[in-house]
Amino acid sequence: MNHRPIQQLFDLKGKTALVTGGSRGLGLQMAFALGEAGAKIMLSSRKASDLEEATAELQAKGIDARWIAADCAVEADIHKLADETLERMGDVDILVNNAGAAWGAPAEDHPLEAWDKVMNLNVRGYFLLSQRIAKKSMIAKKSGSIINIASIAGLGGNPSGMNTIAYNTSKGAVINFTRALAAEWGPKGIRVNAICPGFFPSKMTAGTLKAMGEEKLSAHAPLRRLGDDEDLKGLTLLYASDAGKHITGQWLAVDGGVSVITGG
Repeated sequence: MNHRPIQQLFDLKGKTALVTGGSRGLGLQMAFALGEAGAKIMLSSRKASDLEEATAELQAKGIDARWIAADCAVEADIHKLADETLERMGDVDILVNNAGAAWGAPAEDHPLEAWDKVMNLNVRGYFLLSQRIAKKSMIAKKSGSIINIASIAGLGGNPSGMNTIAYNTSKGAVINFTRALAAEWGPKGIRVNAICPGFFPSKMTAGTLKAMGEEKLSAHAPLRRLGDDEDLKGLTLLYASDAGKHITGQWLAVDGGVSVITGG
């Protein structure tokens, strides 16, 4: 039997990863996972000061990390991000589409400009960056892994009091975008998968945690806990590495079991 040891399957030495929304929270956690496995990391978000701090954290752990400030809701910024990453680091092997926005408002009063803001970043931005990186790198070398960050909010409705119709809709779209792209780009050697996080303490979820209470949200999960600073690392590495080379078009919830509860 001709096979590689498991450590080699998860090894990302010689690979390059671009992580959007990578300066904090889930994006930075995933960047650490990829960097700790040997990948070179390009971080992106809107604020240079946040990126400088995050890059320094990665570099302090011996990870080859750099940054580019870009707004992934703006097409020109996306093109600049893709092109400059390729110029500075060579081919991109792993793309993590993580930059995202949320907006809370009753559906009947949800502002149209807020709907557009969420959709432009959470769906249109994912498409444009994936398209640019694929055309300029992944398709030519017939390999690549794209990881789209969706949410358990994309799997259905929310508990009472969470009025995030645009966010839920956008994350549902990300899940089917993942499936459609995986089907089309599989023959080109590109794998596309999604992660659906549950509640993780972060800047984006701070309002929800304050309104609903961490204890209540934890109690709703079968594992009786929220996500922490390690809980996305294993799945990210699986999707990115040869350990997951036969996995494409899939999503997996990392939510302590919340999404398996019905009528909750």
